[in-house]
Amino acid sequence: MSAKILLIEDEEKLARFVELELCYEGYSVTKAFNGRTGLELALSGGFDLVLLDIMLPELSGMEVLRRLRRGSSVPVIMLTARDSVTDKVSGLDLGADDYITKPFAIEELLARIRTALRKTGQAQETELLTASGLHLDVKRRAVTVNGEQVELTKREFDLLHYLLKNKGLVVTREELLENVWDFDFDGGTNTVDVYIRFLRTKIDELYNIKLIHTIRGVGYVIKDE
Repeated sequence: MSAKILLIEDEEKLARFVELELCYEGYSVTKAFNGRTGLELALSGGFDLVLLDIMLPELSGMEVLRRLRRGSSVPVIMLTARDSVTDKVSGLDLGADDYITKPFAIEELLARIRTALRKTGQAQETELLTASGLHLDVKRRAVTVNGEQVELTKREFDLLHYLLKNKGLVVTREELLENVWDFDFDGGTNTVDVYIRFLRTKIDELYNIKLIHTIRGVGYVIKDE
C-alpha cells in the first residue's frame, strides 16, 4: 500500500509540481492551500506524513504544527523559503521531524520523505522498549519509570528512543546526530552531550537508576541494571 501524504502549501503551482512528482513515485497525495484546512485534514488521521509550509494563510505552519502535536505524532517535514537558524530551531522544537528550504531539488525532498517514512516503519516494529524499570511506548510516545510518567520534549524522546532501540550497543555522537537530528543540523556533537544531560536529569538522577552510560571518546550506551 502506498504511503498517504498530506501537502499543505499555498503556492498552487508548487503544490501541483510536488503532487505530480510524489504521485509518479507511487505516493497518494492530498493537498490543502491554507493552514486551517490543512490542520483539519491532518487531525482527521489516515496520513503517513505531512509536508507543511510555514507561510500559510489563516493559520501559520508553526501554529498548525503546534496544534497538530497535541494529539498526533505523524511525521512532519517543513517546507519554507525561510532558512534562518531561529526558524529551524522553532520548527524542530515544536515537533517537526525535518526541514527543507525552498527552492529545493525534488530528489532531496524524496530522500527526506523516504527517511521519515522508514523511521516511522522501524518505530512500529517494536511498540514497547524497556530498560532498568523504564518503559517507552512508541505508539503513545510515553515514557514511564516504575509506573510514573516522565515528561520529555520531542527531541529528548527521540534520543531516548534511538538509544533504547540499540540497547547494549555503543552509539556514537555522530550516529545520534545523523539519526535523531537528521540531514541539515549544523550544530556540533556537544549538542548530543547537552541532551544526554537533560535525560539523565529527568531519569537517572530523579529515579536513582544508571540508565545511560558514557563510553569515553566514543559515545553512549543504555544497559539494564
